[in-house]
Amino acid sequence: MDMNAPIEIPATFEPSLPLDSSVLEEPLVLDGTVQQFDPVLRAADLAASMPRQWCGSYQSFTSGSAVDVKLTLASVQPIGQMVDLRGVIEIGSVSTPVQGNLNASSDQLDLLPLAGQLPDDLEVGGDFLGLQGMSLSSWQAPRLTNLGGSLSLAPGCSGSEAPPIRALW
Repeated sequence: MDMNAPIEIPATFEPSLPLDSSVLEEPLVLDGTVQQFDPVLRAADLAASMPRQWCGSYQSFTSGSAVDVKLTLASVQPIGQMVDLRGVIEIGSVSTPVQGNLNASSDQLDLLPLAGQLPDDLEVGGDFLGLQGMSLSSWQAPRLTNLGGSLSLAPGCSGSEAPPIRALW
């Protein structure tokens, strides 16, 4: 048996249908509206309107302890569809510089504390990852043996607001 013998397979072709030119003459009309989203424009809008102070708490999944957190943003700059965040975060009694990115298209947040010493169960090399913008984040530890924690932030701080003025009469 010759293994190099050519194989002949009969080809069958179906005749094509004639082109209906009336379909090409009619204008194409779409029902409904097209939603336009510009992540670069949204990044610029977020950078201009984002509150510069955020307060909340961090709760460790390992120890269960909760500490107060205050985030102060010193610089908020749009870079394409990303928003570059720089500032200071106070976790309990420890203050550290922080740097982060917020994706205007997906609302994903990466926030990296830059200090050499961090409180509680936070380890150097970890970061906060948020999938809902600044409101809710989780601590992503650099080692698998650390369970991480949850960071919950809200815009503005109740202690930073001026007390209401009471009338004397």
